[in-house]
Amino acid sequence: MENKIEFHIIAKMKSDFNEKFGIPRQSGLLKKLRSTIVFEPEFRCADALRGLEGFSHLWILWIFSENIREEQPNGKCNWSPTVRPPRLGGNKRLGVFATRSSFRPNPVAMSCVKIEEILLDTPQGPQIIVSGADLMDGTPIVDIKPYLPYADNIEGASSGFTGQIEFNNLCVQQTEQLNGLLKKSRFPKEKWSTLLEILSEDPRPAYQKDPNRVYGFKFAGHEIKFQVADNNLEIIDIL
Repeated sequence: MENKIEFHIIAKMKSDFNEKFGIPRQSGLLKKLRSTIVFEPEFRCADALRGLEGFSHLWILWIFSENIREEQPNGKCNWSPTVRPPRLGGNKRLGVFATRSSFRPNPVAMSCVKIEEILLDTPQGPQIIVSGADLMDGTPIVDIKPYLPYADNIEGASSGFTGQIEFNNLCVQQTEQLNGLLKKSRFPKEKWSTLLEILSEDPRPAYQKDPNRVYGFKFAGHEIKFQVADNNLEIIDIL
């Protein structure tokens, strides 16, 4: 018997991230980050969203489209039972099913996001504007489901190895040079608070802490260059 299931892509995410670097490590971390769920032509039906307006949050089931591995010659899945979680510095291996690593037997992910607005009549059909998504622009979505507080919020749940990790926000330096870069680059003002939120969460890989290294990522049509020394982040350029 064939042990494969075919999914239909029902929508794609429209976001300000054109590459993986800089995307928040989990959904819900960046409250100000806005994205839009744009349905594929076959699924552009307002009736499919009937009743969704009564919910505040969604589960999005999506595909790690940038990390799909090819099958082995014998048709079997090409996978590894252990991975190196970035939050542990990339030095310790854990079982893939004990992590949210993108390198999995099936490249399926889930994210919990807040519904900001439901648009039923746009030129591209119904759309859902959400906040807190950790998806790259163009990410394929295979399903959405409402978040149910009485079932999905588990009181007293344990957090495994993630409970041992310290999360330290960075301080983004506000300088005259930065003000000049913002004016010169014409970075959109409505995206500035979101960019600050992204940078304060430290988008660097956990194992890269070189204070002399210049990091860069693309966001909202611009390339953001920055350096980090101690707990201070300085924006070097906005292109």
